[in-house]
Amino acid sequence: MTTSPSTPAIEFAGVRKDYLSHGEAVPAVKSLDLAIGQGEFFSLLGPSGCGKTTTMRMIAGFEEPTAGKVFLDGRDVTGVAPNKRDVNMVFQSYALFPHLTVQQNVAFGLERKKVAKNDIKRRVGEMLEIVSLTGMERRQPKEMSGGQQQRVALARALVNHPRALLLDEPLGALDLKLRQQMQIELKRIQREVGITFVYVTHDQGEALTMSDRIAVMNSGLIEQLGSPRDIYERPSTRFVAGFIGTSNIIDGRVTWSDQGYAVLEKGPGERVVVPVPAGVAVGRDIEVSVRPEKIDLHRTIPSNVNGSLLSGTVTEVVYHGTSTNYTVATTAGTDFVVFDQNAHDAEDVASRGERVFLTWAPQHSYPIGV
Repeated sequence: MTTSPSTPAIEFAGVRKDYLSHGEAVPAVKSLDLAIGQGEFFSLLGPSGCGKTTTMRMIAGFEEPTAGKVFLDGRDVTGVAPNKRDVNMVFQSYALFPHLTVQQNVAFGLERKKVAKNDIKRRVGEMLEIVSLTGMERRQPKEMSGGQQQRVALARALVNHPRALLLDEPLGALDLKLRQQMQIELKRIQREVGITFVYVTHDQGEALTMSDRIAVMNSGLIEQLGSPRDIYERPSTRFVAGFIGTSNIIDGRVTWSDQGYAVLEKGPGERVVVPVPAGVAVGRDIEVSVRPEKIDLHRTIPSNVNGSLLSGTVTEVVYHGTSTNYTVATTAGTDFVVFDQNAHDAEDVASRGERVFLTWAPQHSYPIGV
């Protein structure tokens, strides 16, 4: 079937999913309208119990919605059995056949479909090359590292040329360095094969690294949908600001507003300057998010500050190699985290108990929910 590029690869229309618990309906997904584009790397991100895995299982057909419809390439697949949907799934456990070689594992699905032997050999060879496993055809899973086993699972899922590949926390069993390497590899593989990937994770770093778009889920709802940059730089809710990376959140009342900027005065000479849309009036209470790496830490009071300025006392200093991370108890009553890149003298650091001053540019303040 030929699909128009404008037709979503996956679409949810008014989807809700309830589970029964002690005779009561408990919502796992409360209300979902979502379109995932052709060839998109799309991530469902959120804490445990937010509904992301249930959403993926409804795409695969392992769960059916209580209400609403699921579409694949414009076709209503609500009620269609999993083996009748043109999607494959990769799990954290890999689920490889331990007694089969790499080549036999990857070829398994094609053999079940009775594809011609010459075609199987060609397609398996092409897929092993894409996942960088050429020359390992005769190995068994037990003779391979975790990262190599993950590549075998990917090759087996992709060799059938599915319309979409669903990945449920597939890197969770790997150590940190290998997980970071596989994030780059997954994105490369997705670009090469051009297939829609839907990725479920609770790891913000994974989602930010690989995704074209991210849906941040919380309590069965999508709190924010957008590009990694949009979600990180411009969180639309307090939950998103706190869940994606580290964010400093400060609230206050607008004391001055003009030409697209508002000021929250926090004490003598101290303020938070934030860009705001038209209509944000003096006297309104707002919350502001500031990322730790956007803040400059000064050991003496700076002059000519064109933006926000707070003072405080250092309560924690943690060396992270690439940066020194400070926790500062500000006079505004909010603890701030500051990431100071180690691009200068490593010994020139503030100490616990020292008074410091924090500054940042107006565009690095972001109003939440305004």
